[in-house]
Amino acid sequence: MKFLPPSSRHVEPWANGAGSTEVLWREPDDAGWRVRVSIARVSGAGPFSELPGTRRLLVPLDAAMELRGPDGRVQRADRFGVLRFDGSPAPFGALPEGPTRDFNLMLRAGVRGDLFARPLVDSLILPAETGVHWLVYVNRGRAVLAFGDASLSLEADDAAMLACADRAERVVIEGGAELVLAKWHQDP
Repeated sequence: MKFLPPSSRHVEPWANGAGSTEVLWREPDDAGWRVRVSIARVSGAGPFSELPGTRRLLVPLDAAMELRGPDGRVQRADRFGVLRFDGSPAPFGALPEGPTRDFNLMLRAGVRGDLFARPLVDSLILPAETGVHWLVYVNRGRAVLAFGDASLSLEADDAAMLACADRAERVVIEGGAELVLAKWHQDP
């Protein structure tokens, strides 16, 4: 279990130069990443960056977002909904309710994953799955993660990285919070 406070993030420009994003996690931590988790502030409508070979999952954290593909297909997610799309051809993003932050999970090179956004009212158990990585992000509220004999308290805007080893133990999350859970694993 690794604590990822806001102070550990670094800011990177978007590939299209139209904004920037805070990187929570990237592996490997170089330009050849296969997994990247970030939060971007989106203040206006505009095109997404072209990211060939990248599968993208996005959760609007503050307000709804709408994606318009070059083929005319439209996807909409209200706050805390999940959008799934390919990095190329890049869609156009619209903000029907105004600016938002979005939580991004980007996957390449045979990595599969998913995003889950949900309220935490009491407790939540993440199953023990060998080879699975979880990143837990607290959007609002507080949560405590218990993993084996270790525990970690998270406040709003904190995150934690969990990697399940060969003999994985379940993770218990308790508290009152809004959580975004990113899950991924490498295909065999």
